[in-house]
Amino acid sequence: MKKLIIILCILGFIPPAQAQKKNASPARPKLVVGIIVDQMRDEYLHRFSGKFSSGGFKRMMGEGFTCRNHHYHYASTVTGPGHAHVYTGSSPAISGIVGNDWYEKTIGARMYVAGDSTVKIVGEGKASAGKMSPVNLKVTTITDQLRVATQFQSKVIGISFKDRGAIMPAGHTGDAYWFDASSGNFITSTYYKETLPEWVSKFNAKKLPDYYITQKWETFFPIDQYTESEPDEQGYENTATAEKKSVFPHTLNMESLYHSPFSNTLTRQFAEEAVISENLGGGDVTDFLAISFSGTDYAGHSYGPQSKEIQDVYVRLDREIEQLLNFLDKRVGKGNYTVFLSADHAVSNIPAFNVKHRIPSGVFIGSELSRMAKNILTEKYGDDKLITYYDNYQIYLNRDLISKRNLSIDEITATLNHVMSQKEGVFAVINLAEGKFTQLPDYYQRKLNTLYNPKRSGEIMIIPEPAYFEGGIKGTTHGTMYTYDTHVPMLFYGWGINKGETYKPTYISDIAPTLAMLLKILEPNGSIGVPIPEVLK
Repeated sequence: MKKLIIILCILGFIPPAQAQKKNASPARPKLVVGIIVDQMRDEYLHRFSGKFSSGGFKRMMGEGFTCRNHHYHYASTVTGPGHAHVYTGSSPAISGIVGNDWYEKTIGARMYVAGDSTVKIVGEGKASAGKMSPVNLKVTTITDQLRVATQFQSKVIGISFKDRGAIMPAGHTGDAYWFDASSGNFITSTYYKETLPEWVSKFNAKKLPDYYITQKWETFFPIDQYTESEPDEQGYENTATAEKKSVFPHTLNMESLYHSPFSNTLTRQFAEEAVISENLGGGDVTDFLAISFSGTDYAGHSYGPQSKEIQDVYVRLDREIEQLLNFLDKRVGKGNYTVFLSADHAVSNIPAFNVKHRIPSGVFIGSELSRMAKNILTEKYGDDKLITYYDNYQIYLNRDLISKRNLSIDEITATLNHVMSQKEGVFAVINLAEGKFTQLPDYYQRKLNTLYNPKRSGEIMIIPEPAYFEGGIKGTTHGTMYTYDTHVPMLFYGWGINKGETYKPTYISDIAPTLAMLLKILEPNGSIGVPIPEVLK
């Protein structure tokens, strides 16, 4: 074939430049696909691998590059910050994304991570569901940098059941779509556009959620084959809407659809429709599709990481990944696209599960910690207004009042630490605002050093002991600096990616710089990570 091309070039039938172009590999991937699995432990890749297909997670691990020791570099492991910092390579201190919610000191009010009162819903759904945008994100994303580098020719689309799971990855300059349970539709906001694209309206018109909620959620394999998880019926698991027991088979409605694997199926189907209708990967520049699978998080919170439900969700998600990769092979071409997969956080065991197996653990019910702190300060200083707000284990002080009382953050911290550190489940109370937490090991100090934002963070932080958290008596959660919340998967696959794995420490902040090197573009403007050289060819 090569001889024929050379002869044809000599005879003038094929220009030499065209012949070279036919044989050259693309200088950049046609499409980058970022996959965030909401609430995924790295260990799931290995614990459940016996039930995975060869074409999903195993394909990415076998043909791509795996970072086995991949962690969050800061101490607030929740959804909004997780999605933001995968794509920015930044930290809460710089990006301003300090939690899913926080107290915005500049206006003296609670703020939701993606909340934006200046925009409206686009599409059919609950009005408040559309009041969303990336306006609270103070730095650029890798998707923004791609758009800038191509003079905004690159298309960027973020997709998730959760608004924050779509909005943060799409950055300031891309488009984002998320699911509204009140209508069963994917929607967006006027931040992005005034009307839904025709393809989104057509997808919504199929009423696929209505179909899925008529299905019972049964296990993919016979349930007795799920030996990697504990027996199905456990009293410390939460129940889905309208169910009396947390056991298979599960009956669904539009609300509990979120907790089921069908939400991940819908997300994949919508993402594939976006690729087709927007011709992602079909142009002269690299496009970017950011997908976040949310069903894993809802199921994880309700049933916990040792449940039959979470095992089945991941067995089925593996098949969704397989179908997505097969679709990309046909649509974009194998070897023409790059995929990375990580998570916005991991998760703790349900405390009652730990206790059952004699592992020290516990839970602070509801607002127990904030009440405790307020009572201590009221008793000490005779004033119940020293605390303005509480969230993310952080205490927001009334700075004007403590100034009038000639108090300091150090003094209040010491008062709280003296009492609370003696309570079961509390390790320490620290002065976060002034970076005074030398009583903690260096490893945790580094995670706290990147956390404090003066406009959005509390001045004081309560540090729970390992396996303790704030929540309810059933189900589980995340949000701490411990490894069960920070250790997440990191898989790279496709164009420009080496085959192999590393056990050296890598961090969420390293993803965006690595992608920037792959795409030969500038890193996001708040990035603090470094490229992972072993990943790239």
